[in-house]
Amino acid sequence: MTTRLTELSILFFSVAKWFLLASVVGLIVGLSSTLFLILLQSSIALAQSFPYIFLLLPVSLALSGVMTLRLAPRARGYGTEQVIRAIHQEGGKIHPRTIPVKFIATIVTIASGGSAGNVGPCAQIGGGLCSAFGQLLRLEDIDRIRLVICGISAGFAAVFGTPVAGALFAIEVLSIGRLSYGALFPSLVAAFVGYQVTAYFGVAHVWPIAPSVPPLSVPFLLSVGLAGVTFGVASFLFVELLGLGKRLSLLTKTSPAATGVIGGLSLIAVALLFSDTYLGLGWTTITEALKGGDLPWYAFAVKAVTTSVTLNFGGSGGILLPLCFYGAALGSTLAHGLGVDPATFAALGLVSVLAGATNTPIAGIVLAMELFGPAIAPYAAASCAMSYLLTGHRSVIPTQLLHESKSPSFSLASQQEIERVTWAIKSRRSTFTKMFFGKRSSSESSDE
Repeated sequence: MTTRLTELSILFFSVAKWFLLASVVGLIVGLSSTLFLILLQSSIALAQSFPYIFLLLPVSLALSGVMTLRLAPRARGYGTEQVIRAIHQEGGKIHPRTIPVKFIATIVTIASGGSAGNVGPCAQIGGGLCSAFGQLLRLEDIDRIRLVICGISAGFAAVFGTPVAGALFAIEVLSIGRLSYGALFPSLVAAFVGYQVTAYFGVAHVWPIAPSVPPLSVPFLLSVGLAGVTFGVASFLFVELLGLGKRLSLLTKTSPAATGVIGGLSLIAVALLFSDTYLGLGWTTITEALKGGDLPWYAFAVKAVTTSVTLNFGGSGGILLPLCFYGAALGSTLAHGLGVDPATFAALGLVSVLAGATNTPIAGIVLAMELFGPAIAPYAAASCAMSYLLTGHRSVIPTQLLHESKSPSFSLASQQEIERVTWAIKSRRSTFTKMFFGKRSSSESSDE
């Protein structure tokens, strides 16, 4: 009995401790996200008063590239990936200098028209502050890491306005095939507090009214199945395109300033050839897709290109919001081809591509319910799960750890970063395919 009381007492004080710490983290990240989002929106509003502000992209990407390389290399690219790198490789330590550099570089990038998001920067800035808070309290690595995870959840919730999905995303995005349940409670607390802080200051984004989801039926479910396959392949291609952009930027073998100029000129060419709609955050297009509006059929592809160029050629920002644009635009295009409600498929595309490209299917399902209502749950569950599987063993976050293969037909080394994983087809004694189409080997026949 004494042992049980001791266990209960320790757990009680652990819950109390993490409620307090996570509340402070939520407050810190909520305030930092509020400041960042207000300044970013003000900068965008100012920039929009100049119709051809995107002509400054060569200068802004060059400035961002030089600034991040010389002052804080971890501030380059997209924020969520760098936070997870710190969690897995550096005991949750994020250099304080990363915070102001990420803050300024992201605003410079997005305000001038760079195609990037605002979720990752909120997570990285908040994570950096959480890391400093943990070091101030002289916490052990395991506790400091948990604080930084709370920073991810609070940053996600601050922008999307979805605290439960934010908490699940934070514990799911770290590893493929395993959830960090120990961080679930503090992540939830931090996410709720962070969201409430940004909502109090009026900067939490208000999503469109939930689409009118058709009742559950076999024909519509088959359409959703086809969509899930499409979103999975699209997530696969997005990750590959991001990697291609990285390889191309390395092939230039020039200074960060010259690389930024090349990237900026490329984005100007895209804007002049298509539209400047594919630059910046892309909230307007996402909103239009979720309302069932007509978008150019190629919108998703152009956004993928501009995002890859921006984040690989000197720009700084986030990857999650561009994924939302990409998925919502693709869903809208697919719906018009299938003759189904474009708003519903845009919503499914948004969460499914996000789930597939980041390997977070559970967070994607909950995100769909928080944003669009519970009626979409069965369709989102099917679509997110299929997208997650078909994306394969790759991710827009290359520092995710792989704990479990997505199919027993692959032989993989676990506990490796996803960017370093190599796979081979596993020879299996009996599979579904062999059962119906293959010939039994002599050894199988002799066993009977």
